[in-house]
Amino acid sequence: MFFWLWTLLAIATHSGSGSPGVPAPERPARITSTTQPSAPAAPTTPGSPSRPATPETPGYTVEPQTVTGRFTTATEVKPILSATKTSWVAVREYNGQDLVYVTQILAWRCGLVALRLGVNGATPAEWPLPPCHEDTAAPNALLPADGVPFRAYPLGSVQSVSVELVYDDLTEDSSRVQRTDVLMP
Repeated sequence: MFFWLWTLLAIATHSGSGSPGVPAPERPARITSTTQPSAPAAPTTPGSPSRPATPETPGYTVEPQTVTGRFTTATEVKPILSATKTSWVAVREYNGQDLVYVTQILAWRCGLVALRLGVNGATPAEWPLPPCHEDTAAPNALLPADGVPFRAYPLGSVQSVSVELVYDDLTEDSSRVQRTDVLMP
């Protein structure tokens, strides 16, 4: 019995790889840091990396892109907003008015520094973003104090909506939709 045990030990230490003709496995990669990704999690969107400061468009500052899992950075919210671009806005006929909703954008606003909206070809104007509620479990939650996620226009007047987003990494994205594409039943 001891003979077989010594034989197996001798074979294992002599061959090194265990089986003849099978190459030894590569050494596992070593993780040296988990704080910063080597590449962004989402591709950058077209747009100018920064905008010169003017009274209409204040200068913005790039914010750190530390991924926390709380969806408070461009790195975290950009993939979601890019995938849901066709749902950024909705138009609803209600109580004799057209209501233009931006609920989808406000639900992921913590990775944004600006939201601009234009109706019927007008130059998009700044829509103030409610604060992020970083001290809560859901920083992007819309609270009653944050106001309503829509603006009212005369019934039937909204034919198209243009939206521009500026992420907190200063990349930009935009969308233009027609009324028929986003009209709620």
